[in-house]
Amino acid sequence: MIKMAKSMIVKSQVREHAKFDGKDLSVSEEFYSALEEKVKNLIGDASKRAKLNSRNTVMARDL
Repeated sequence: MIKMAKSMIVKSQVREHAKFDGKDLSVSEEFYSALEEKVKNLIGDASKRAKLNSRNTVMARDL
């Protein structure tokens, strides 16, 4: 049995927002991978900032 990792992004939502001048753009598979990595890094950095500020809640200001 192959175990698939859960994605933090929703591909259909990314495709829905990939537009320029009102026209849909295609989204490559490697874009999703790169976006996933960026999201994980943002969350990790924000979590670290929250802890350094003695909080257990990650907030918008941590971004």
